[in-house]
Amino acid sequence: MVVIPFENTSPTPGLEWLSEAFPEAFHEQLNSPVLYVASRDERLRGYDRQGIPANLHPSRATLYRVAEQMDVDYAVLGSYSYDGAHLTAAAQLLDMRAQRLLPAATESGSLTDLGNLQSALVWDLLRLIRTDFSLSKEKYVASVSSERLDALENYIRGMLASSADEKAEYYKEAVRLNPAYHEAWLELGKAYFAEHTYEPAINALGQVPASSALAREANFYLGLAALNHGDFARAENAFEFVAARLPLAEVYNNLGVVATRRGRKNSAEYFEKAIRNDPSDPDYHFNLGVTLSVAGDRSGAARELRAALERRPNDLEAKALLDSVTPSATGVVPAAAIAKAPAQRIKHNYDENTFRQMTMQIQSWAEQQFARSDPRSHARYHVELGRELLAHGFTAEAESEFNHAAMVDSASTAPLTGLAEVSVARGDTREARNRAEASLRLRESADAYIVLAGLDLSENRGEAAAQNVNRAMQLEPGNLAAQNLKRAIAAKLAEKAP
Repeated sequence: MVVIPFENTSPTPGLEWLSEAFPEAFHEQLNSPVLYVASRDERLRGYDRQGIPANLHPSRATLYRVAEQMDVDYAVLGSYSYDGAHLTAAAQLLDMRAQRLLPAATESGSLTDLGNLQSALVWDLLRLIRTDFSLSKEKYVASVSSERLDALENYIRGMLASSADEKAEYYKEAVRLNPAYHEAWLELGKAYFAEHTYEPAINALGQVPASSALAREANFYLGLAALNHGDFARAENAFEFVAARLPLAEVYNNLGVVATRRGRKNSAEYFEKAIRNDPSDPDYHFNLGVTLSVAGDRSGAARELRAALERRPNDLEAKALLDSVTPSATGVVPAAAIAKAPAQRIKHNYDENTFRQMTMQIQSWAEQQFARSDPRSHARYHVELGRELLAHGFTAEAESEFNHAAMVDSASTAPLTGLAEVSVARGDTREARNRAEASLRLRESADAYIVLAGLDLSENRGEAAAQNVNRAMQLEPGNLAAQNLKRAIAAKLAEKAP
């Protein structure tokens, strides 16, 4: 899906920023493992390919060409107006597969209630896209947390600003108004990084918690800022955080550069991983060629440098280094060649979107396969995928998988237990307990008792924790998680015994 900036039909000045606020809200709420919503950068690239200025509201015919060129299934078109008392917004779904524009959905409310109005519009569209979407509008709107209006305005104005300085001022105001505004912290850090002010960039990007869906991107730029600032240990930690959750070639490449700067012997392994992920990029071959040349492996270095030149024939650095490692038949790399080894190349692009599109295509294929299977197997697939996503820090994506599993097989307890684990990861202990107890009301399971035992232990309720972990072990005596938790509980109780 691509969401086009809404058209401002209001005579009231100062509300032009709302045009971009709607795509942001729709992206945040609709983007999921089952529906890929194009980012603003992707939309702007689509505009650029059609020769459309970023701030122009194109005709419907032009928007149809943009959506066609972007190869999307849906495009969302909309408009808004404000009469001084009420904000009215309309959204229409352009179904590219059926080649028809569906009737407009309209919502109205006060300007200060913008978040709820946007969520109501999202619900209207969800009902058109997913015929099985059964959650009521009231419950859906209540489930979405809205950003305060003044912080949101500064965030959007920062997004639309043309200079890094101006962007930073708006984002600073947004985080002053809401210190927990993770999107604004990320963009503030990126604005500082663009200005080569690395210490403020590190501080801003460090404000994005590990539990946030933005943590991977924040840590990528944190790694770049720390690398440029000379803090190689912090850069390594940041890139390792991303690599553990997302196997991106650019992250492995940068870990290889950091390993070289730290004098580590394993930099070649990282460059080899980057090449396996993306063999078409000449920089990964070049970096491995530099590493091998310094290590004295002339033939390996020559092989990688030739691969780099095949992909980028005008690379003068690669050509010079290749000449230096292939002189005559001596068995050692000349000291002069080692001394002249060029610096390895850092990757500044972070492309999670391409990876997500690929995984979504895989999931779409899996859905087609499981559509012909029984509900229990179908739900089990989504539960297992949810647990894998949760283990790698994808809490929002994991929650979506567990919700999908619950919808496929409402008699299964595993999705509710998975949702309880998502709540634990988010630090919402009350919701985690409610979900685990709801799972037990359906049927007893070791996993649900383990969640409750862990919550009890964190709240210093040792006896209750011991009872719940014992119930888990009665159901599954060999459960390793229960055994480990039982030992932790026993140690806690032993501390209190004296």
